Amino acid sequence: MTASQLLSKIHSLPLEKQKEVENFVDFLGEKWKKETGNEPLQKRQFGYAKGFFKMSDDFDEPLEDFKDYM
Repeated sequence: MTASQLLSKIHSLPLEKQKEVENFVDFLGEKWKKETGNEPLQKRQFGYAKGFFKMSDDFDEPLEDFKDYM
């Protein structure tokens, strides 16, 4: 069946049934995205992890374990 044949069949349906076809096509599209992993990536929000991590004040100081090598 070609796309034009399918389109003519859809046009022959009553309006409420056309809406059902549209909903079903949307459902199939979402199902396909989940199955194939083709969901669009969400844009990352800047500063989302702010406050999740605490860096110590002496972060840049040399470690005592490496004192012999410095």
